[in-house]
Amino acid sequence: MLGGVALALTAWGRPAAKLGLGGSRLGLRILGGLALALVLLLPAAARVSAIPILPPALAIAAIAVSVGEEIAFRGALFAALEEAGGAPLAVIGSTALWTAAHALSHPPAFLLTVAAAGLLLALWRLACRDLVAPIIGHVIADLAL
Repeated sequence: MLGGVALALTAWGRPAAKLGLGGSRLGLRILGGLALALVLLLPAAARVSAIPILPPALAIAAIAVSVGEEIAFRGALFAALEEAGGAPLAVIGSTALWTAAHALSHPPAFLLTVAAAGLLLALWRLACRDLVAPIIGHVIADLAL
């Protein structure tokens, strides 16, 4: 839980709009988050058991970390990289660093899936200038996987 809060603090002082957290078109952004969640859940659909493997006691921590990761990687880091080197650097850099951050907690065979998810979320962030949908998609995926 503290890790999620610490990650979210990386955005301290940045305007909400720069992070993709503005309040416009919220309904569409929530719908986009549900669509992203469906795509991110495709690996779970391939499992024999559709029951989530995350113990309920860890759900709050998973939510905090998911929100914190999105604010840190596709919020603050994405905005900083885009300012420094443009959209390609923001998409590739935030995806690469997010994947690297998962290297200690995920098996090597799963890192390609982590990178693909990060790329999808970064492309959404770029195309829609939105962080709400990636947060929703990431939270749902983490709770289900």
